[in-house]
Amino acid sequence: MTHPLLDLAPLTADRFAAIERRVAALLGTGHDVVVTQGEALLPLEGGIRSGARPGSTALNVITGPYGQTFGDWLRDCGATVVDLEVPFHTAATAEQVAGALERHPEIDFVSLVHAEAATGNTNPVAEIGEVVRAHGALFYLDAVASIGAEPVLPDAWGVDLCIIGAQKAMGGPAGVSAVSVSPRAWERFAANPAAPRRSYLSLLDWKERWIDGGRRALLHAPAQLEMLALEACLDRIDAEGLDALTARHASAAAATRAGVLALGGGLEPYVHEAREAAPVATTLRTPAGVDASLLVAAALEAAPASGPGGAAPALPLAAGGGALAAEMVRVNHYGPAATPGTVRACLTALGAALAATGREVDTDAALRAAAEAWR
Repeated sequence: MTHPLLDLAPLTADRFAAIERRVAALLGTGHDVVVTQGEALLPLEGGIRSGARPGSTALNVITGPYGQTFGDWLRDCGATVVDLEVPFHTAATAEQVAGALERHPEIDFVSLVHAEAATGNTNPVAEIGEVVRAHGALFYLDAVASIGAEPVLPDAWGVDLCIIGAQKAMGGPAGVSAVSVSPRAWERFAANPAAPRRSYLSLLDWKERWIDGGRRALLHAPAQLEMLALEACLDRIDAEGLDALTARHASAAAATRAGVLALGGGLEPYVHEAREAAPVATTLRTPAGVDASLLVAAALEAAPASGPGGAAPALPLAAGGGALAAEMVRVNHYGPAATPGTVRACLTALGAALAATGREVDTDAALRAAAEAWR
């Protein structure tokens, strides 16, 4: 008995290369693009381990937990790391980056997360990229959460390594990712004796055996399901239009923020300024005395029953990670969840959960504000 997800024809090198070209078009880049066969942590770590080395100095901008992880990898590679830590309720600025580069002229590598879905902030990459380019450092950007939710323009912003994943705004699986690599980055990798080689983390292997070979022979058997899913994501983005997709995410963020401000009950946006809030997810601070994990559990339970057997819908609500689990709620309105209906359902469920704690809420006002803010 054949199965459509199991009995698949082999994915050819030509089709793999065609998908890479479509990712390059999505990024608007003329740089080499490699689709990597794993979750985005694969190229994120591979990029740092290829570019960082003993004797190098890296500026690591921290606006959330992924920035902290990058610092750990950079130190593990023997690089001297200058951490620029920014409160998680805000965003980094080009002025802060310029100040760090001025104080440490030896910096030759800058790592930055575009949008931190875990903390709900987004950084002004265009302005920061201008500063980094003037300094001459290699610019590494995690755009996993931002791609599809807001503009991502690596070439225009001077980004040397731009890593994306399919699992957030693109609406795809977590098992496939991609990286665009500038000529400067390839030169640095080749000159780094510590860069991974003959390794699953090696980007140089892809350069030497895949790109330089004319993309005729793949390094290993491709992950067929994930590649087909990535292709389907690109089809869906083409059908909707990238501008429409980013506008839908911006509307979801604006509607969620407006709805929460009108809801009351002490729940408030975690990121203070709307212009610094990521369109991929809205983070919220719970009122004093309300545990975010318990509030999320109650909101999910309060969601109206629907679907087969009266099962409750899977709302994109989660508590913050680690130390933020007690005070942060995340509304992950990305991909297929960036809709007015999802925003309304989340606001309604959060209102019911807050009301159950004895706090006064106005769910009707929240829904009206969200509808008005959707654009």
